[in-house]
Amino acid sequence: MLRSRVLFRNTRSSLLRVSPNSLLVSKKTVSPLLYRFNSSTAKVADISSSNYKSSYYGNPSNLSDLDTFARRHLGPSPENVEKMLAQVGAEDIDSFIGGVVPDNVLVKRKLNIEPLNGYSESGMLKRLKEIASKNKVLKSYIGKGYYGTILPGVIQRNLLENPAWYTSYTPYQPEVSQGRLESLLNYQTVVSDLTGLPVANSSLLDEGTAAAEAMIMAFTSSRGKKSKFFVDKNTHAQTIGVLQGRAKTQGIELIITDLQSAEGIAQLKDNQGELCGALLSYPGTDGSIGSIMKLTEVADIIHKNKGLFAVASDLLALTLLHPPSAFGADIVLGSSQRFGVPMGFGGPHAAFFAVTQKLQRKMPGRLVGVSKDRLGYFQHLYRSSFVG
Repeated sequence: MLRSRVLFRNTRSSLLRVSPNSLLVSKKTVSPLLYRFNSSTAKVADISSSNYKSSYYGNPSNLSDLDTFARRHLGPSPENVEKMLAQVGAEDIDSFIGGVVPDNVLVKRKLNIEPLNGYSESGMLKRLKEIASKNKVLKSYIGKGYYGTILPGVIQRNLLENPAWYTSYTPYQPEVSQGRLESLLNYQTVVSDLTGLPVANSSLLDEGTAAAEAMIMAFTSSRGKKSKFFVDKNTHAQTIGVLQGRAKTQGIELIITDLQSAEGIAQLKDNQGELCGALLSYPGTDGSIGSIMKLTEVADIIHKNKGLFAVASDLLALTLLHPPSAFGADIVLGSSQRFGVPMGFGGPHAAFFAVTQKLQRKMPGRLVGVSKDRLGYFQHLYRSSFVG
């Protein structure tokens, strides 16, 4: 489709007064153009009403696509344009623009695009698929919190794409908002069931930042008096990297060690007085699963000194493993990518974050809940609020 190019330096360059039956234009002094177009080499674009109509409807005679850009994505039809032009007393789009935009501001040329008249919607989708097919999709054996997933069609259609979550109304309508909040409430409920902790938020940015939030919660719970935070070395490298960056800004001393070894536990005991918390991965970044007895021992040492025990876990693994609450976890976090989300060339993927009852008001992010009426009865009304 052909368009005109209009370049302004100052929005006060022209003044348009419109009455129902006439078009009166008062042109004032216009500042020099920021960009000068070489008119000697330019081809003047056709911005007439007739050309708009032909570009809008396409050309059925040569079997061209009818889903043109203008027809799919521009609001007014040619008939609408004619009515609006008649209302302001203009005969054509070209004459209307010429009367509104000063001559030394208006630049009319053909768009430098291929194909000449642009793509139709179906043509553009086809072209995008051709470009996307150049990507080499290889199998990843790296792991580190990113795993290929299979999402059964029955779950995708009847749960994730369930029409009950939305309606035909526009996105800001309460029907869509309530459906989205209900789906997030279901997400929170599943996370709470798998982790064994009573409260879960409606996700954070990714696993690394969720681990950093857990570390800061532990540090602030000690009122900044205890500055050492232990991290099990069998944790994803990207998570440790985020923790190291955030610890520097908060004045927290990060100690990375093997928390499930005798040496690591001894090191934990030696720093009890300065310990604000610890993070341990279950399963570890190498897929190993720690002993429940050792994990409980680590939790007891941390709790004895009023610290917080955070566990980075895997939702799919927790469908088979003991929940972290079984060995005393105060905070459980990890990536929600395991819920059938494609890897998306590296993420980030939303993180889950669950806490004990006493930490619910310190938990970061949003929490979706069900409203109660004044008599204490639950209503089918979902609300989202910030916590922490």
